[in-house]
Amino acid sequence: MLWSDGRLVEGGTLPFAMADRGLLLGDGVFDTALGVQGRVAFEAAHVDRLTAAAAALGFVVDRAPIIEAMRALAGTVPLAAIRTTLTRGPGPRGLAPPPEPAPLLFGSAAPARASLFFAPLRLTFTSIARNDTSPTARLKTLGYLDAVLAARDAQAQGFDEPLFLNTKGRVACAGTGNLFAVSEGTLVTPPLEDGVLPGIVRAEILSKIAPDLGLAVEERPLLPADLEAAEAVFVTNSLRLLAPVSALGARAYDSAGHPALQRLCGAVRAAVAEACGIEAEALDP
Repeated sequence: MLWSDGRLVEGGTLPFAMADRGLLLGDGVFDTALGVQGRVAFEAAHVDRLTAAAAALGFVVDRAPIIEAMRALAGTVPLAAIRTTLTRGPGPRGLAPPPEPAPLLFGSAAPARASLFFAPLRLTFTSIARNDTSPTARLKTLGYLDAVLAARDAQAQGFDEPLFLNTKGRVACAGTGNLFAVSEGTLVTPPLEDGVLPGIVRAEILSKIAPDLGLAVEERPLLPADLEAAEAVFVTNSLRLLAPVSALGARAYDSAGHPALQRLCGAVRAAVAEACGIEAEALDP
């Protein structure tokens, strides 16, 4: 299901200007959210991030149509994987942005899979470096080819996702989510300046969920050796919620069995349920 110009559209195609800079230059941003029974989990945070990302690229968008799109798409299936995309719109040939952009907003929804919630992941390091020197490393831009190629290589090796290091050799993120390590009872995750996207579930854990559970949290650089020594590792994103890492290359983890992760999974489930006004059991596979 698609959304465009204030309405839902059946099928998989929309009219699209061939001069749109999102198509030609990747000049745009997107957001991925979870819809549950017509509600968008952590809706305000998703809208805030998308509008802030557009502003960082230099064009301003209204919140109201973004909210309208997300809510309309959330109501199309009981569990919805919602993608909301913003481009700068069409422009003349060349790299320089048009002086008066006409942003394009559209969205799509597909059935989300409850079986992905809290399911384990097997990761492997990729040789592709996350460019922590680029401001776009902290935005969900339309240029995702590094992640596409790294995912292809990881899956060819029998793993689920790649794990990126940045240009300084520090841990950045997984292919589709933020990474946390449990070390000496503390949850540690790389800081945004290491080339990390400001994940919605990441922020919920750092600001609300972990403190409410009495778990210490810390944003600081992580090296591969820190992960080797970690008690547990996990990945967060809006469609998997929290994924315990069962392997990183040859290193195996019992992340799913770690007491801190078991408490976190329950708390994340409860937070999503509360955000959507549903019972937690509705998130069961």
